[in-house]
Amino acid sequence: MSTMLFQDIIFGPVKSRRLGISLGINLLPLRKKFCSFDCLYCECGLGDMKNRGILPKTEQVIAALDLKLQELLAKGVVPDVLTFAGNGEPTLHPDFPAIVDAVVVLRDRMVPQAKVSVLSNSSRIDKAEIRAALLKVDNNILKLDSALESTVQWLNRPVKKAYSIQQQIEYMQLFEGKLIVQTLFLRGTFLGKIIDNTTEEEITAWIEALRKIKPFSVMIYTLDRETPVQSLEKIPLKELETIARRLRDATGIPSTVAG
Repeated sequence: MSTMLFQDIIFGPVKSRRLGISLGINLLPLRKKFCSFDCLYCECGLGDMKNRGILPKTEQVIAALDLKLQELLAKGVVPDVLTFAGNGEPTLHPDFPAIVDAVVVLRDRMVPQAKVSVLSNSSRIDKAEIRAALLKVDNNILKLDSALESTVQWLNRPVKKAYSIQQQIEYMQLFEGKLIVQTLFLRGTFLGKIIDNTTEEEITAWIEALRKIKPFSVMIYTLDRETPVQSLEKIPLKELETIARRLRDATGIPSTVAG
């Protein structure tokens, strides 16, 4: 089983396929996954999220980010983006809104040209305070791997039993286009079940969901690293481009593709 857990609050910078030179901000426990999803492809591995572990305090996050930015600027390195990511779902941190505010202030002071991004699985956008915080960042990036309930249950494996992708789509609509949707396409099997979010049924439902959501843009990508479930397969770049073209033709929504 593949596992890559971050051991620091601030990590990188790393070259992101979608964001450029990204400096990561991990609001989750160090060396432990804590998430509201347990996706089959998660680079943090598959895990038990019942015990959340120790979360960093707001002042620890800001102090660590300040120090790292000072180190980078002294070397002449300016990140393109400060990205909330890490060992799970960043919006699970109880002080997420306050931390977003503090990071934006620090960004404005030290690296005003950098964007602030959040990579979220969108599971907590039913909460008004989370939506408000996400609207304060430059790149509000929310996951939508499938618009079909059965696929989401098998592929993303939400921890909350009452999770509904149709309700999440409705909450995404509340952003009134001020969001970027990211979708990871793959094929494979798990526990004897075929997993494939590239079928005609999947793509049709996905496009219809995006028509309702009306995001600013869509990030389309596939597997890049080893996954904890070895039977999953990446989708060829040419096929991803076909999906992107079909989305643009049907809705006019711009998209980027990373193979």
